[in-house]
Amino acid sequence: MADDDLDGLDSGEVSAGAKKGGMGGLITKLLKWIAIGLGAVILIVVIVVVTMKIVGGNTSSQVGIPISDEYAVQREILDWYTSLGAIRTKTSDDNPASVVVDIALGYKKDDKATSTEITQRNIELKDFLRRYFTEKTIQQLKPQNEQKIKIELRNAINDEILSSSKIKDISFLQLDVLEQ
Repeated sequence: MADDDLDGLDSGEVSAGAKKGGMGGLITKLLKWIAIGLGAVILIVVIVVVTMKIVGGNTSSQVGIPISDEYAVQREILDWYTSLGAIRTKTSDDNPASVVVDIALGYKKDDKATSTEITQRNIELKDFLRRYFTEKTIQQLKPQNEQKIKIELRNAINDEILSSSKIKDISFLQLDVLEQ
């Protein structure tokens, strides 16, 4: 019976120890899994960073944001020759329309040579502009064609009238096409 009592005590002590060890073992197991999870996260982050450095090579970490040419390029500031005055003519249509045009010629800022040449060729410019608009029809002088007309005029003036200098832009101060 003494042995039976000892067996009971032994089993009682083991049961009590198992209960204490079970609770302590649970916390230990939980901490072990948390440590394994943190280790895995750290390992993954290190692998990703090293891989990105290798793949990225020597590129900088800053990425340039593309900017549209419309916003990147600022228009040049020009001086304007506005002394040509209004030019009156008729179109080449069967039923001609009257055209009244006043043009400003833009040239490089502070370019005295261009200003002087335009002034010296004032008569030639007026005659050229009158002939140019006389050869056009009402359809060719529609507002949607205005940019094309400006480019044609600029190129023609630079090629045919001016010799030692060039104009950069043309603006219409007035462009009236009056149909009759």
